[in-house]
Amino acid sequence: MASYKTTTVWKGCHRGEITCSNGAQMDFSAPAALYGHPDVLTPEDAFVGALNMCFQLMFIWSNEKLKIDLVSYECEVEGFVEELLDRTSTFKKVVLQPRIEVRDCEKEKVMRALKLAKKYSLIVQSITAEVLVEPIIRIVE
Repeated sequence: MASYKTTTVWKGCHRGEITCSNGAQMDFSAPAALYGHPDVLTPEDAFVGALNMCFQLMFIWSNEKLKIDLVSYECEVEGFVEELLDRTSTFKKVVLQPRIEVRDCEKEKVMRALKLAKKYSLIVQSITAEVLVEPIIRIVE
């Protein structure tokens, strides 16, 4: 079984530093609206970003498997947080909006690649929020 490890260190106030097992390091903070610092990674951004990165990598993988000639890919993801009665909150819905350009390929094949990416994305499969994929697909000759 694979495992992933991170270490966080408190840097004062609502700020910290995270180190990943692969050596990547970065500062993080609570969101500015919650006593954090602007222009620093937040846990909420990291959550949405992890989903976006994992989905992209699985989409690239599915394109290779289906032999799709991918020209470009860019994806914006927005996570929607619901505040609950007990003042806790949860991501209720996450919407992925990939903009995809492929060469000489049927739209249905790209949709299949998107479906495979969602199915095999570890992060997508690990969360309870509803995950919607709303692609814009452009076919070029």
